[in-house]
Amino acid sequence: MMSTSEDILLSREEDGILRLTLNRPERRNALNEALILALTEAFAAASRSPSVQVIVLSATGDKAFCAGADLNPNAGTFGFDYASPTTAYAELMRQARRGTVPVIGRINGHCLAGGMGLLAICDMAVAAPTAKFGLPEVKVGVFPMQVAALLMPLMSARKFAEMCYTGEFLDAAEAQAAGLVNYVADPAGLDARVDRLAATVAARSPTAIRRGKHALNAMAGMTPEQAIAYMEAQIGLMPMTEDAQEGMAAFAAKRAPVWTGK
Repeated sequence: MMSTSEDILLSREEDGILRLTLNRPERRNALNEALILALTEAFAAASRSPSVQVIVLSATGDKAFCAGADLNPNAGTFGFDYASPTTAYAELMRQARRGTVPVIGRINGHCLAGGMGLLAICDMAVAAPTAKFGLPEVKVGVFPMQVAALLMPLMSARKFAEMCYTGEFLDAAEAQAAGLVNYVADPAGLDARVDRLAATVAARSPTAIRRGKHALNAMAGMTPEQAIAYMEAQIGLMPMTEDAQEGMAAFAAKRAPVWTGK
């Protein structure tokens, strides 16, 4: 099923894959308020839907995945209501982090500034060899404050500092070495590599993955002792799910499991 809005394309397939495609190629898929709000709602709806097993986040065109915030004065991207304790972009990051559906980034071109925040909310990513990655905010007198909250834990502190303080870009191979992407695929094979990864995730237990992603997100801010205790409780709950019981039965019977997502 395909639905279209001005800023985002949504395609839900029968195999449990939801494709979210940024649709502002004329602005290099830069983030404006409408796009941020549409993404936030799409992530929230995906977590509410038991039929969605994996999200592929992509963009139209072949030049840019997301060039960051739309700097057009009419875009409303930097509108800040000082009466509100939150911003739309921060709420997008919160919603994505609360989500229980794995997200795969299809990085088809430049991924910069706020686009790096979108990359950070992806659990996995595949990049075209022409993709560039950067935090150029210092070149225009600002700093990647919100992006840092989720991106910094993914990289070494020194490499992250270099990106922040110099504004220089990484190429796709450097981004892979830095842990920002899982794979680099030739342009002709980019979709095939993304689709193979998405299909593999969609074939696994939806219950195990949703509970697992929730647990990993919860554990991220814990001390080692807290994390051990938390996961100790989680592992005790897993055998109570229908998927776990089906998985064990299928393994014993040497057959493919039939997941219920419960």
